[in-house]
Amino acid sequence: MSTFTIGDADFLLDGTPHRIISGALHYFRIHPDQWADRIRKARLMGLNTVETYVAWNAHEPVRGQWDATGWNDLGRFLDLVAAEGMHAIVRPGPYICAEWHNGGLPVWLTSTPGIGLRRSEPQYLDAVTSYLRHVYEIVAPRQIDRGGNVVLVQIENEYGAYGSDATYLRELVRVTRDAGITVPLTTVDQPEPAMLAGGSLPELHRTGSFGSRAAERLRTLREHQPTGPLMCSEFWDGWFDWWGGIHHTTDAAASATELDALLAAGASVNIYMLHGGTNFGATNGANDKGRFAPIVTSYDYDAPLDEAGFATEKFEAFRAVIAKYADVPEETVPAGPAAPRIDVPLTATGDWATGGAAPGHSDVAEPPTFEDLGHLGPLVRYDIALPEVAFCDADAAVLRVAEARDLVWVAVDGRPVGRLSRALHERALALPRGRHLTLLVEDQGRVNYDHRLGEPKGVIAPVTLGGRALRGWRAAAIDLPSAAARAVSAAPGSSAGRTALRGEVTLDEASDLFLDTSGWAKGYAFVNGFFLGRYWSSGPQRTLYVPAPVTRAGVNEIVVLELEQAVDLTARFVAAPELGPREE
Repeated sequence: MSTFTIGDADFLLDGTPHRIISGALHYFRIHPDQWADRIRKARLMGLNTVETYVAWNAHEPVRGQWDATGWNDLGRFLDLVAAEGMHAIVRPGPYICAEWHNGGLPVWLTSTPGIGLRRSEPQYLDAVTSYLRHVYEIVAPRQIDRGGNVVLVQIENEYGAYGSDATYLRELVRVTRDAGITVPLTTVDQPEPAMLAGGSLPELHRTGSFGSRAAERLRTLREHQPTGPLMCSEFWDGWFDWWGGIHHTTDAAASATELDALLAAGASVNIYMLHGGTNFGATNGANDKGRFAPIVTSYDYDAPLDEAGFATEKFEAFRAVIAKYADVPEETVPAGPAAPRIDVPLTATGDWATGGAAPGHSDVAEPPTFEDLGHLGPLVRYDIALPEVAFCDADAAVLRVAEARDLVWVAVDGRPVGRLSRALHERALALPRGRHLTLLVEDQGRVNYDHRLGEPKGVIAPVTLGGRALRGWRAAAIDLPSAAARAVSAAPGSSAGRTALRGEVTLDEASDLFLDTSGWAKGYAFVNGFFLGRYWSSGPQRTLYVPAPVTRAGVNEIVVLELEQAVDLTARFVAAPELGPREE
């Protein structure tokens, strides 16, 4: 048994001053068979601690159906950290941001009528209490004072940027302590006075989140945390990307200099990220600060370990800095080898997004939201008959929606006529005269930051044509894994427009792969039934990472669900990732 406490100036491990040198790994963004590899490399960079968020919506996507197995086995992840002789920091939120969909909050929670998010509102607190108790059943027995390795637990996450409800924070502390958490409790906020003041409590230890101007920001933190160790709980060593943007990187030497300044000041640190991983499936978040910006599939983050878990220039630069302040293992981590280069011909099987109405949602007055349908996937199809009177003897009429969330493909009598894009603030489109309207709507990622958490997805009513309300909708939720499975055995079909593509790639052994998506427009990719994520020609990302554990020696199936038009009926696996142009 050991003790871990907060002293007047330092963290104290068994009563002795101790500096935390930590790195962030999100177990839910890494294939479970690769957890041990990433953790081991964290130790080899010189870290003594691994930090992780807990994503509530990964563990409980459906209310009451808690899952802590497989990808969600937080206990196994913490045990692997312990097996490397490292401590762990757990940040369960309940809100985590993390560029993760809905900031980690389940859709069933945020769509509850009348709920008050991230404050002392009864419905919200009842659900949060249940969630935290589940998490702490895993964490409590793994605390350092019980023979485990967990040394810190965080309350909420950057709360000062959202609210200042002290009653809410006190309730989270009460639930945490009642669940048997005895290690020190922390909060984190950007080093802005209002955020540091509103985002914590006197009994909680304040830490900061920043990636530059370390000395200045530590001074600000010290003004609000007069005693105890200084800590940057999120040392931003890179940044995330969004569709239509660039690939963000930071200079390795400049980042290392800032890390050096932190450590020279005696501060503890958690590097965000050590290894970012991937927003597999449709788990990416989004931001909306006047313009909607969905996050890309890769969460490489320009971290010291790249998306495939190999050392970068930044890894070596950080390792050299850490060696000035702590013992660093002699063993090093190699850069990534070239992945197999393979071209695979694909067979088109035609439109994969057709289907009937979802049960209970035929002939409804207004288009139901994704939440009304109970649908957690990214696609819903809406159909309605067009009233002839709406055209008023004209050849066209204007379709208007209150809001498109987030991208809508519009077809009349089966013929594409245009798109409505939330990012471009498009809400109206001229429709040619016809008899039937189809809207295919994509949720491109749920906002993970600020006050747009939990907003409904779909075609937001009212919907009008020629000024007349359109009523009598049918809605069908589209299950992407099922569509991919059907494509494996489907007969060949049209390659024009929206189509599924399938092929087979033969490997000598299971291997990390990089799938080049530059020959396709927009859609989703699967390997052996595993949902790799989204691709989009708007970039910056041009490859999808295929983790070795989802491949096998012999024949591997690839399925692409193209939404617009595949120019190249070939799956090209390339030697290295291509995450897009960088800002010079």
